[in-house]
Parts: sequence; C-alpha cells; structure tokens
Amino acid sequence: MIDFTKKKFGVISLGCDKNRVDSEKLLSIIKERGCELTDDISVARILVVNTCAFLNSARSEAIETILDCAAQKNANLEKLVVTGCLPQKFISELYEQLPEVDVFLGTKDYDSFFDSLEAAYRGEQVNAVGAGCGQVKTDRVVTTPSHYAYLKIADGCNNKCTYCLIPKIRGKYESYSVESLVEEAEKLGEISELILVAQDVTRYGTDLYGRKELKNLLKQLSALDNIGSIRLLYCYPDMIDDEIIEEIRDNSKILKYLDIPLQHSENRILRLMNRKGTREDYISLIEKLRKNIPGIALRSTFIAGFPCETEYEFQGLCDFLSIVSLDNCGFFGYSKEPDTAAAKLKGQIPSGVKKGRVSELYKIQSRISAEKLAKFKGKILRVLCDGIDYDRNCFVGRAYFQAPEIDGKVYFNAHSAKQGEYYDVLIENYDSYDLYGRCGDYEL
Repeated sequence: MIDFTKKKFGVISLGCDKNRVDSEKLLSIIKERGCELTDDISVARILVVNTCAFLNSARSEAIETILDCAAQKNANLEKLVVTGCLPQKFISELYEQLPEVDVFLGTKDYDSFFDSLEAAYRGEQVNAVGAGCGQVKTDRVVTTPSHYAYLKIADGCNNKCTYCLIPKIRGKYESYSVESLVEEAEKLGEISELILVAQDVTRYGTDLYGRKELKNLLKQLSALDNIGSIRLLYCYPDMIDDEIIEEIRDNSKILKYLDIPLQHSENRILRLMNRKGTREDYISLIEKLRKNIPGIALRSTFIAGFPCETEYEFQGLCDFLSIVSLDNCGFFGYSKEPDTAAAKLKGQIPSGVKKGRVSELYKIQSRISAEKLAKFKGKILRVLCDGIDYDRNCFVGRAYFQAPEIDGKVYFNAHSAKQGEYYDVLIENYDSYDLYGRCGDYEL
C-alpha cells in the first residue's frame, strides 16, 4: 500500500463550471484521505488534469496541458492522472497515444481514484474509464472565491442537438436528488451567491421524479440560512413555464437573471440544429419574461456559421439581436465535431466566414450592451464585491445582471470594501461591457 498522505496532489480543472464542481468533489476525496493539496503544480507528486472535450479547441487545450504536465516528470512529478470528458469519449485513442499518462478516469470514476493510483505505482498504465459506480458526493473543496459557488444539479443531457457531443460524453440527463443537493448547499458554508448549473437546469427532476422539480428545489435552497441569493444558468427556452417564471418573480432570493441558450433565431437553422422552438416562440418568451418579471436580465449564446447557414439567415440572426435586445450574449463559430449529425451536413461554412459572422454579432451586441449600461449612469446599483483589481487599483464586483466570468463587471472606488458583501455604488461611467463608479462619499 502506498502512503499517499506523504505525497502532494495538484488538480488542474479545464472547461466549464460543471467540470469545476466535479474537480471540487475529487479534491474532497483526496483531502478526506489525509493527503496534502497544492496549487503549485511544480511541487506536486501526483497531478490530475480534469479535461473538457466539448469542442475541438477544448480537446486541443487538454492535450497541450497534459503534455506540459508530463514534462514535469523530470522534476517532482511521479504520476499523472487524466480524467473527465476527454477520456470518457476518446479513451480508445488516448490510451496508446499518451503513454505519459499513468491513469485515465472518466466522468463518474472518482471512487476508483486511489485504487487506480495504487495500480499505477505497481507499474501499470491504468484505464479505469467506466470502472466507477458514479456515486453522488456532497462534500467539496470549493475553488471559487469564498463568497460564491456553483451547484451542479444534474449531469448529462437529453437534448440531442445535432452539433453537440455532450449526450455521447455524459450520457442521458440525470438529476441529483433534492435531499443531496440541499445537503451539498448546506456544506458550502456562508455563500452570498449560489449558481445553479446543469446542461439543462429547467429540466431538473423529470427523470428522477417524473415531473419538473426545479421550483421545489429552489424553495428548499432558498430556505437555507447560509445561502444569500441564487442564480440560474443554462435554462432551455422550451422548459421555462409559468411556474418557474412565478417562482423567479416572487422568490426574493432568486436573482432576476436567466441564461437561456437560444443558439440561433432562424427556423430552418433551428430545425437543422434539432432545437425545439421557433423565432416566434423565442420572441414571445422574452416578451413574457420581461412582462412578468420587471427588470429581468437575459443572457444567451448563439452559433454562427452552422452548416448551410445562408447570408440571409445570418442577417435574420443579426436583426433578431436588435429586436430582442438581450443584456449579454456569447457568440461562437460552429465547430464541426466528430460523431455528431451536423458534421455530416453538406454546406459546411469556411472558417473565415464563420469568424467574420461572429465578429459582426459581437459588434451588434456591443452596441446593445452599451445602450443598456448607459441607462445606469447617475444611478445607484447594489453590487456584490468580488475583491480588488490591483491593475486598476480599485474594487471590483457584480450587479444582479452580471454572472461571474461570463458577463461584465462593476469597478468602483471606496474607502473600504469586503469581498462577499453588498455595496451601493453610484455609477459614473460605462463602456460596452463594464460599469464604473464609487461607493459612499468616496471622492477621486
């Protein structure tokens, strides 16, 4: 038996916030074993890379990171573990092509972590993808700033979008029980902002309980004294019903903010994507949300250059952005992914055209965002302090319409401010992404 308590462990987490939660649960498993964790990978004896495989760019980043880490074996590093989406989907290619890796684990194999390491120290290259039982763990070592955290409420996806690999990597939609999620949220400690994530947050409960249970989950999480507010990401448009709208409106702990991945606006492209809903449905939903939840902030993502997207359809998407005037958007050029239906479509768009269309979409949204932010000039906003921006020599935080890492920020001056606390900030300036102001009687 190897005494792992005498070895330092490092974990590199790539990809989305859902991957981050998985990494935090693995860190908890390592910590519970009595092992030492380190942020300095140069001193780690055992290094774990939790990978993303959603897009080709993510896979390339993962391989580069793995090879960079493998180079550390000439120094302190003894064993390299690769886990997550990349081995889950592509283990048959990786196992022989990456002899530098000592252990491969999939997305639900963390309970095999130490047994696999034992085998690696006996000289084996271990393929343990699929060896775990996928038990849900509620303990975590949180890696976000202490005042906010993500809560992954489900894994997998049932939305068979023709461009997406997630169902073939993560499997079918699998909700975690309300009881386990409440327990996990309680263990996070004092949290100013709890951010609910899944591939499809609004579908929560349909597999486990036979009905949508997001409202019930929100009520139980809201009842926790340690949770200050709740933010919802990744809400599919066809699953947003009156019940959820009313809960967001009436529950004071739920931030008036929704991330709704629309992906396109034109009906023919939406059908080719196998997306439910139409341009008309989307416009109607946005109008309904704004009517029923005053001041709600709406964010979305869109794909440009989907196979056989015509110039006319692209212009339709541009017009749609101007019509619905969303608060924040992310835009991506279509990525041709192996083993997806869209990859087989004729009419693949040249990369230069895709880049040009993405750039045009960002220009449109930049104008829209600037117009929206301009309305806050001279007004006071409630801002959650995220800490200090030393480059700008000021504090930095977020208003309710700004999710961490994906939306803009509020930069403000104050005599003092504490991370995780809320402050009333007088907005004095803006650009197309961020706001700038001061707190209290602070003078420049």
